[in-house]
This record gives sequence, C-alpha cells and structure tokens, in this order.
Amino acid sequence: MRQKKAVSKETFVMLAVVIVIFGYLGGVMGMGNFFNTLMNTAHDLLIETCFFIMAVSVVTGALSSLFAEFGGIALLNKLISPLMRPIYGLPGAASLGVVSSFVSDNPAVLSLIKNEKFAKYFKPYQIPALCNLTFGMGMILMTYMLGIKVEGVHKSVVVGMIGAFVGSIVAVKFMMHKTKKYYNVPKEEAKKEHSIKANKDKLEEMREIRGSGLERVLGAILEGGKTGVDLGFAIVPGVLVICTLVMIFTFGMPEGGYTGAAYEGVALLPRIGEIIQPLTNILFGFRDPSNIAFPITALGATGAAMALIPTMVEVGAVGLNELAVFTAIGMRWSGFLSTHVSMMDAIDKREFIKDGIIAHTLGGISAGIVAHYICLILGMV
Repeated sequence: MRQKKAVSKETFVMLAVVIVIFGYLGGVMGMGNFFNTLMNTAHDLLIETCFFIMAVSVVTGALSSLFAEFGGIALLNKLISPLMRPIYGLPGAASLGVVSSFVSDNPAVLSLIKNEKFAKYFKPYQIPALCNLTFGMGMILMTYMLGIKVEGVHKSVVVGMIGAFVGSIVAVKFMMHKTKKYYNVPKEEAKKEHSIKANKDKLEEMREIRGSGLERVLGAILEGGKTGVDLGFAIVPGVLVICTLVMIFTFGMPEGGYTGAAYEGVALLPRIGEIIQPLTNILFGFRDPSNIAFPITALGATGAAMALIPTMVEVGAVGLNELAVFTAIGMRWSGFLSTHVSMMDAIDKREFIKDGIIAHTLGGISAGIVAHYICLILGMV
C-alpha cells in the first residue's frame, strides 16, 4: 500500500468538491430537505431495491451452482468453446471467463487467470483481453429485466444480449490490437489464432462433485444461494451511495415544493440529457432525457443502475427499446470503472489499464447502438 502525507493538496481539492456539490444541492433544495431526501431515498432503495436484487442473486446463484454441479455449465462451455477462436481470436478456454462472469461479476475472471492450468492456454498478449471479454452480472441483470412488468420485455432481453455480444467483440478486438502491438506479435501468428483448426486445447474433462444424490442437490443450492447473498450485500454500497446521488441529480422538485421525501432532486441530469439528446437519440433511441442516468450509473455499478429502472418504467420514461439498450450496456459495462483498474493491477498488466478502459467504453457504446438498431428493425421503438 502506498503512503502519502497526512494532509496534502488532494485533501483540499476533495473538501472543495464536497462543499460545491453539497452547497449546490442544499442551496436548491434547502439543506434540511436535501439531507432528509438523501436518507429517505437511501432507505427506500435498501428496502425496495437492494433486497429484491439480493433475492434475484440468491435464486440465480443457486441455479448456476446447480448447473455447475451436474455439468450444465460444462456443457455450455463446450458449446461456446468452438466460437472463441474464429470470433475473438482466443483459445476455447476463454469461454470459461464468459460463463463465470455471466453468472457472477467481472472480477470472477481473475480467479481463472491466476490458475496456471487455465492460463497455460493463453499467450501473453491474450491475457489482458480476458478482462474485456466479461459479461458481468449477466444472469442477474437478465433475470431482473424479465421481472419488469412491461409487455414484451423478453424481446428486449434477447436483443440486449445480442448487443452485449457484439459489444464484447468490439472491446476484445480493440484490446487485442493494442496488446499485439505491445508484444510485437507477427501478423501471420495473429491470423492463425483465428483459425478454428487451431482450437486443439483440452479443457479439464473432469469436475469435482460434493457427494451423492440429494446431498449434491442441497449442497449446490445452498452454496450457490450463499454466494448470491454475498453478492447482494456487495452491491448495497454502490446502490445506496451512487444511485441515491444519481436520483437526486435526476428527479426534480415535486408539485408544491420540496418536502424532504424520497426521490426529490434538482433534475440536473435531464438538463444535460436534453443538451446531448440529439446524439443519444441517434445512438440509443432514448425517448426521455433522464434515460442517460442508466449508462452513467452503470459505469460505476450496474446494480445501482438497475435500481433506476422501476421508477423510469412507472413514469413512462422507458419502453422496449430503452430496456434492450439498458440490458446491453449494463451487461457490457457492469460497473467496470470501479473494477477494471484493480483487475488489470491484479494480473500485473498495469500498462494496459488505459487501453482496457477505452476498449470497455467502446464495447458498451457499441452494444447499446446495436441493440437500438435491432429494435428499430424489429419495430420495438
């Protein structure tokens, strides 16, 4: 851990930023109303959103663990593996990273990279790209979206997953372009990596099991559910801190003035959204300026971004197109700004932090664009 002087320049910068933000919000809403809204919004998000997402996480965690115990994930991995080389230029083993992040979150790929049996299938220039191949919180986001009471939402989820898939190709291709340059990989070698015939690597053919019969079923369900509880608790800080502030910047003053109730705010993000709406309308087809709040929040935490959706649905700010775009961007970004730096640091690839962030940003934007234009073609806008 690095050390700094107890009081330095950044101390005063941080204080200045906090004073400006709190001063602005308190000045518009009234300091008492602002703090009441802050606490009431956080409390409502905890009760109505965090616990719901935790329930989704427990159920999906239990199911994914059950699939893993009885070979479902191994089967899925075998089905995905042949696509890895021709599409991404990565060994078939990379599909494990896709599956593990889909049923969990982006950092799940780190445990694979640290495993020598897994890492041996990859060349040095391919390792950093694994951090851009992830589909963080994919299963949880997909399940959450399917639970939203909007007719035809299943179409949005499918379109969003297609968009996320295309976005992953963009992110990995960009990253591989940078890593090949860094490691001076000959073009001939790079072309071979995309050959389906090169897919000769053998993944582990055996899997560990817990016991026999009912013991395996109960063990898998309970262990997977416990993982879901851990993940549910892990998203609480992001939802309460990030989402509360985003909501205050998203929603405006109610009729009759500020009262300190939950979900009151200064409506700053919609004003910014109106400025860039011509662009977001072309790229994503957003119908309301407040829609920009989802991708902004997803940069830091997809769990927090998910918490914005019910209110947007309630006020009619989103439709099938927006839900598809949200699914695509949410699955691609999955709060990568809060994890990507530490992920690159954990695999000793700090030199690719900037390129990795750019690649993930482009992947998320591409995913949203693809999802929107598929919705246009299918008449879902």
